[in-house]
Amino acid sequence: MKHREEIVVFWFRRDLRLCDNVGLYHALQSEYKVLPIFIFDKEVLEQFPNPLDKRLTYIHDAIAGIDNQLKSFGTGVLCFHSTALEVFSVLTKEYDIKAVYANEDYEPKTIKRDQQIGDYLGTYSIPFYLFKDQVIFRGGDILKQDGTPYQVYTPYAKKWREQLTNQHLYDYSIKLASELFYSINCAIPTLESLGYTHGVNGIIPPYVDLPIISNYDKYRDYPGIDGTSKLGVALRFGTISVRQCVKIALKENAVWLSELIWREFFSQILYLYPQVENHCFKSKYEAVQYRNNEEEFKAWCNGQTGYPIVDAGMRELNETGFMHNRVRMITASFLTKHLLIDWRWGEAYFAQQLLDYDLASNNGNWQWVAGCGCDAAPYFRVFNPTEQVKKFDKDFVYLDKWVPEWRELDYVQPIVEHKFARERVLKAFKQALGTDTD
Repeated sequence: MKHREEIVVFWFRRDLRLCDNVGLYHALQSEYKVLPIFIFDKEVLEQFPNPLDKRLTYIHDAIAGIDNQLKSFGTGVLCFHSTALEVFSVLTKEYDIKAVYANEDYEPKTIKRDQQIGDYLGTYSIPFYLFKDQVIFRGGDILKQDGTPYQVYTPYAKKWREQLTNQHLYDYSIKLASELFYSINCAIPTLESLGYTHGVNGIIPPYVDLPIISNYDKYRDYPGIDGTSKLGVALRFGTISVRQCVKIALKENAVWLSELIWREFFSQILYLYPQVENHCFKSKYEAVQYRNNEEEFKAWCNGQTGYPIVDAGMRELNETGFMHNRVRMITASFLTKHLLIDWRWGEAYFAQQLLDYDLASNNGNWQWVAGCGCDAAPYFRVFNPTEQVKKFDKDFVYLDKWVPEWRELDYVQPIVEHKFARERVLKAFKQALGTDTD
């Protein structure tokens, strides 16, 4: 009978880095050699139907980078194109697995997957260790005095800051050495073999631009200025450590720290209230009668609404996979308020286009703008796109870049008049909420 090697497995997921990786740190401190794996999960890849999706290039490049680093220690990343359950059914036959290590994920589907894997490994008496890595505080860590979760950002953020200690910012890096790893020699599958095209221009690797972070509060609202961190993708896929980002934010800029806290606020909302994935956080808003005009939705998607700031944002998104955060709010408000189109339509479109798409943040922000989420902006607040330009792009730098024809006579006419749209949406919301006294 073939002798099966005694090993532990480290499973890379949303933590595509070797340094300051909590789960990997603990795996490397076990008494067994570590086999690093990554699964191009067929069930997950169904969410990436576009063969040109740059996110796959980013993930692939990150895994290739880790694999190259590990080669100097006589190992690499063992990759699979399968489902998680099928992979572990193979691995348990091949190896004498003493434990599986990974970092926690908080989306409903991934929680269910991890429960399934934990149950499967349990039948072999293999422990499945999960660690908190992608957030400082997970859902349930920050609670009110009465033990209930916060549903409003400001008091949550205050408590978050109060509870933060140096212990939360520990650097989980460990000196790598050949004897820590199980020796393998394997090749990473090509993106083409997975059904994708490798982008010529991959997403820029994580780089913390300190001058941008230091001035974040001054310039972050102006889309014509390069004033945001551009680290959303890195945080989404874990090519940068959130602990590293928080340490920098504490030193450099309190407003950037507040944005990192928003990310954790929405993460805990999704974790504790998983129904928000498909439903309004405030259920009474399900009664809103959206118009859901498909032609108008198409015009919004294509950046052809006749409102230059909205069109600029959508064109930037379609071309680059990125949209400035201020403009995300404007475009989302326009869809839900001006066009009276269900926020779920816009959320789904962003999910397909955004390189930094994160379910918790995307869902939370869309519901916030639509007025139906936790910590909701009042439903009667309707962004005026023209006024937003005056405030945040008064020299038209952003407009001229993305909608060069906006000053021309042949530029598309506005799809709806602002005053009319505002009155229409207010009436629709009042009727839905039973506050219409007309």
